[in-house]
Amino acid sequence: MLSLRLPWARRAGDRTVVRNALSSNAQSIDVALLWVVGTLLAIGLVMVYSASIALPDSPKFAAYKPTHFLMRHAFSIALAIPVGLIVFATPMRFWQRWAPMLFLACLVLLVIVLIPGVGKVVYGARRWLSLGFTSLQPSELMKLFVILYVADYTVRKQDYMQQFSKGFLPMGAAVAAVGLLLLLEPDLGAFVVIATVAMGMLFLGGVNGKLFAGLVVIALSTFSLLIMLSPWRRDRIFAYLDPFADPLGKGYQLTHSLIAFGRGEIFGVGLGGSIEKLHYLPEAHTDFLLAVIGEELGLVGVLVVIGLFYWFTRRAFEIGRQAIAIDRVFAGLVAKGVALWLGFQAFINMGVNVGLLPTKGLTLPLMSYGGSGVLVNCVAIAILLRVDFENRKLMRGAA
Repeated sequence: MLSLRLPWARRAGDRTVVRNALSSNAQSIDVALLWVVGTLLAIGLVMVYSASIALPDSPKFAAYKPTHFLMRHAFSIALAIPVGLIVFATPMRFWQRWAPMLFLACLVLLVIVLIPGVGKVVYGARRWLSLGFTSLQPSELMKLFVILYVADYTVRKQDYMQQFSKGFLPMGAAVAAVGLLLLLEPDLGAFVVIATVAMGMLFLGGVNGKLFAGLVVIALSTFSLLIMLSPWRRDRIFAYLDPFADPLGKGYQLTHSLIAFGRGEIFGVGLGGSIEKLHYLPEAHTDFLLAVIGEELGLVGVLVVIGLFYWFTRRAFEIGRQAIAIDRVFAGLVAKGVALWLGFQAFINMGVNVGLLPTKGLTLPLMSYGGSGVLVNCVAIAILLRVDFENRKLMRGAA
């Protein structure tokens, strides 16, 4: 039995977390977490195929086969498996040591992608680097590396987290630099996710309450100003407030998304039976994949997806809390950062699909079509599993 006087389980709540983790099972890997992630990937693969099978009927995609997006998405998942195994085998101390350099390297990639002729332009946004067989989106990498950097920064600067100049200001400058580069692409959605995750991790890391409140006010003011100064972002807000006021213009995406959910009712029209994916709903295989799920699998299918994401986010926070309870602060913050990132991005995507939030160019993690997005998501899951593996190993050794 585990003694309740372990030096690294100081508080009663921490001791409970450790005791529950040890009594749950003696496995080295969280099998339930793997099943949930695998289920999300499998549902995503099937629904990407269903949502994209009719795209070759359009002149824009006439050169593609019906299985084009399925095969590319399957390739990304297949590539993520060996990469994930390598990442899982990498100790957390490696990520802590190299976190600042990885952050700087990704910052350089964000600069490179803005160079004309180097960065690939899609729908007016310069966000991708062509690698021949696939494309790399540096903003997706930045979502992961900013988690590692903020976690390392919080551990290194723990004694200064209550101070503005030595604790808050350097991190604020780093996030501002990332935001500036993302807005030049432009990619406001990625900036919102990165800024929210960074602020959330600073709060969890013990930043001064007054400084954090000031940061929230500044962030909200900045986002409001960006929206007011950009006509097309303003149009998105007005379209979100009343999409049916202009159903063939500004509110086109949202109205067709809502129509898809309405057609699905409780149990859906059946897999493959969606009408909205037949060139009515733009980006059905990426940003609006949940609308296709709602139409084909109904409310039941949507609730299953929401339940899986809820379970994953809750479990990731539990892993982070366990790590912090045994004095592995960096690993704990990384786990909580992954939970904040994937949980918050999933929430935004779902909110956009059902009309609760303005339209953003954010995909549904682990499910929507996208090479670098799915790959980086799986790398983040592998790091989360590594945190849990090291937690279990340390706790079993102390039992």
